[in-house]
Amino acid sequence: MKIALTYSSKEGLLQEYLRKHKESISNDEIPVDFFAEGDGPETIDAVIQALSSAGHRIKGFEASNHIAAELENYDPHLVFNMAEGLWGDFRESFVPSVCERLNIPYTGSDPLTLAVCLNKARTKEILGFHGLATPAFELFYPHEPVVLNGLGFPAIVKPVSEGSSKGIFDDSVADDPVEAVHKIAAALQKYDQPILLEKFLPGAEYTAALWGNGAEIEVLPIVSIDHSTLPAGARPIYSYEAKWIWDVPEKPLDIFKCPAQLSDDQKAQITSLLIKAYRVLNIRDWCRIDIRLDEQGKPHIIELNPLPGILPDPKDNSCFPKAARAAGYSYPEMLSRIVQITCKRHGLSS
Repeated sequence: MKIALTYSSKEGLLQEYLRKHKESISNDEIPVDFFAEGDGPETIDAVIQALSSAGHRIKGFEASNHIAAELENYDPHLVFNMAEGLWGDFRESFVPSVCERLNIPYTGSDPLTLAVCLNKARTKEILGFHGLATPAFELFYPHEPVVLNGLGFPAIVKPVSEGSSKGIFDDSVADDPVEAVHKIAAALQKYDQPILLEKFLPGAEYTAALWGNGAEIEVLPIVSIDHSTLPAGARPIYSYEAKWIWDVPEKPLDIFKCPAQLSDDQKAQITSLLIKAYRVLNIRDWCRIDIRLDEQGKPHIIELNPLPGILPDPKDNSCFPKAARAAGYSYPEMLSRIVQITCKRHGLSS
């Protein structure tokens, strides 16, 4: 099969940032977390090598302004998409929209689902409408006064449309209204997008990898997040520091346990919630979903990631590959399985 791999490299995202900020800007002025979702060359190369080893012809493409012409010229049977983009709710929808315009099959969810799931507030509204548990929240917009409406504390401050812990730092949890207003105002200025204030749940945290469609949705072994492994005094959250600063290949945090130690009842509750959320948001092919328990141990959906990270090195603690390894899949086998799931949905031979 002839496959095009579409991606957003960290260098590509930097160029996207500089195009918007046409004036001269120093490295010191670029927020440290802005390119967290970009793929490094080791990930891009690993995906190409893995799919090539499965017998596919594959070529990589940066998701630049020229991607439509490049894909049309290459004319692949399938696009394996992992392009993130940098700006706006539809940044992850760019390549799928191009593929739909060109009538090229692609892996993963459609443009609308990607945009909705990227916007945490819209996701939570849909989950709530369908009676699926998600923490209470308030939303604040740029250029409007920050007025709290009695959510209660502690609460966590997040940019509404980011991933890879971008904008979620160790100090993002507010313990009182004054602290919340200060953090929200600072985040509004930094990220220039709506900011979510979400009730902070004190219970255990999990993340789960799912793949499949229709009646064949499968939950891979659930991953638990052990906050006790974080540095002394750190908040019990999987923050930007925990993901990108404290956890490095040469000194990895032993923060994940997979499979998670869950009772049969806990596993059944979480699995049921995961599959319902996957279906309600119209996820296709694959997704990673984050879960946290409340004071009574009830699971709540934190967010859905229908374009999950797939770092190849086990020391990097990338959770979708971690869950796949626990289920018995090597990295190439995991990627081949995603291609097979997508091809079955499209009626293609893989």
